[in-house]
Amino acid sequence: MKSVQNICVFCGASTKSDPDFYIFAKKVGDLILEKNCNLVYGGAKWGMMGELADRVLENGGHVTGIIPKFIQEFEGEVTQSKMELIVLETMHERKKMMVERSDAFLIMPGGYGTLDEFFEILTWKQLGLHQKPIVIFNPKAYWDYLILLLDQIVTQNFAPAESLRLYKVVTREEDIFEALNSQEKFDEPVAKLKWS
Repeated sequence: MKSVQNICVFCGASTKSDPDFYIFAKKVGDLILEKNCNLVYGGAKWGMMGELADRVLENGGHVTGIIPKFIQEFEGEVTQSKMELIVLETMHERKKMMVERSDAFLIMPGGYGTLDEFFEILTWKQLGLHQKPIVIFNPKAYWDYLILLLDQIVTQNFAPAESLRLYKVVTREEDIFEALNSQEKFDEPVAKLKWS
C-alpha cells in the first residue's frame, strides 16, 4: 500500500475534556508534519480539533478544514487563517468531501460526531466503497468500550470476523503511521463474506 499523504483526523472539539488529549493532538500534529502529510479535518477552532490544526499550521503544514455553514455560524470565524477552509451546506456533504479529500483516517478521542464519522467510514469500508486505512488512536484507554463493542458485534454475528481487520488500534502516537501504512486490502467487500 502506498504511503499516506492526506490524513483525515476525526476528534473532539470540546474545550472541557482532559487536557492530556490536547497534548496528544499536538503530538499527532507533529507526526503529520514529520511524515510530510497534509491534514484534513472538520474545520473547528476549539478543543482537540483546534489544537491539531494550529500545530500543523504553525509549523508550515497544509490543513484543509471542511465545515458546514450552520456550524461555522454558531462557532464563529475560524482563527486558522492560513488553512484551506471549505464551507458546505450539510453534514452529509462535509463527510463526503472529507472522504474524497483523504487517503487514510485517524480516529482520536471525541464525542458523538467522532463516533458518527468513524462508523460511517467503517461501514463504507465493510461495503467495499473504499479501501482506505482506518486507525483508532486509543490514548489513556479512551476507546476501550468502543473496541469491546466492536468485538461484541462480531461475537454476536452481526458482522463477520473479518470486520475486525478493517481497522487497527494503537495506544501510542508513534505507532499511528506504521498502522496506517500496513493495512491490508480486501479482494471483495467484507459485507459479502460468510458470517460464521
